[in-house]
Amino acid sequence: MSTGAGGTGLESLVDQIISVITNDGRNIVGVLKGFDQATNIILDESHERVYSTKEGVQQLVLGLYIIRGDNISIVGELDEELDASLELSKLRAHPLKPVIH
Repeated sequence: MSTGAGGTGLESLVDQIISVITNDGRNIVGVLKGFDQATNIILDESHERVYSTKEGVQQLVLGLYIIRGDNISIVGELDEELDASLELSKLRAHPLKPVIH
């Protein structure tokens, strides 16, 4: 895997904190370390955010994590300042449903 695959728009996000929504509805946050032409990505210091309507957001530590490109629905840059201001323990939300193609 490299940090220079062309055409994906991910080059500018390397070493930045990103949020990834997978096709099965998971939200994984971490530092983008690399990617390849199939948009397989490597995240470091990652965690999954699990949403619930009954309790606050749980953050499950994943560490170094690889996500296959064919399981990625959305990749976005995370606003660290805004994210730090959120009280995730008080946030309630329905879990995302899987993406249906």
